[in-house]
Amino acid sequence: MSLYSRHVLPWICHWSMRSKVLRPFRSRVAGCAEGRVLEIGIGSGLNLPHYCAAARCVIGIEPSWELLRMARRKPGGTAVPYELVEGSAEFLPFENASMDSVVTTWTLCTIPDVERALSEMRRVLRPDGTLFFIEHGRATEPNVARWQDRLDPLWSCIAGGCHLNRPIIQLIEQAGFRIEQLETPRIPGPATHTFLFQGRAIPE
Repeated sequence: MSLYSRHVLPWICHWSMRSKVLRPFRSRVAGCAEGRVLEIGIGSGLNLPHYCAAARCVIGIEPSWELLRMARRKPGGTAVPYELVEGSAEFLPFENASMDSVVTTWTLCTIPDVERALSEMRRVLRPDGTLFFIEHGRATEPNVARWQDRLDPLWSCIAGGCHLNRPIIQLIEQAGFRIEQLETPRIPGPATHTFLFQGRAIPE
């Protein structure tokens, strides 16, 4: 792993993702999680203040030790106990059907083997559990999608493997989930980067 990926990129991620514009989405997604919660790609812990008391505990998994270090230094303010684990979403170190909720926020764009990661989320989620998500991905507008395809090779190189054009809903459904609720909000910024998918899904 390069010096840029290990030490510079985590700080860029932290400062870009702490935008006030994103906070309402964090509250609407993390705030709905209940029971034993697994957060995929917890990063620097920006979602932690948004969990409610309905979440009995939060386990956050993150492959970047630098981002985990930031999360561990995060001041108090979360309403629930939490545990931080260094690891990969493609190989979750948890038992089958051991989580009541899985939360992913702006994470599916970057996981190298996203299909395997979603399969792992499906495995660890209880049959009556819920996947809560807010992600950016391939736009439903053809002109925007074409520009995402053009920009993606360069963007993924400079943004640590983040992809602009992943078909988020298709990927979730192919992993064995059924979409129960879906919204496609937009936020200020280039259309290629700000086409969002927010919702929840349950195991089929």
